[in-house]
Amino acid sequence: MANTTSAKKATRKIARRTIVNKARRTKMRGSVRNVEEAIQKGDRDAAIKALRAAEPELMKAAQQNIIHKNNASRKVSRLTHQIAKLAK
Repeated sequence: MANTTSAKKATRKIARRTIVNKARRTKMRGSVRNVEEAIQKGDRDAAIKALRAAEPELMKAAQQNIIHKNNASRKVSRLTHQIAKLAK
């Protein structure tokens, strides 16, 4: 348990940030899930449309330190590659 006033304040601040970060992470994961579901169905047009919505979400999450920048880039790259394989 926090003893000092500043430690108590930090604990409150962390709790508030955790709620915000969880919401952002959930939104990001949902957008990625939409792309993956479209790929699973084999619907290339829907997958491309979903990727256009998911890419800004991923990059925004990276900017806000929800995930690492390289992690976001890797996810976008892999999704793009999977969509490209649908065209064949």
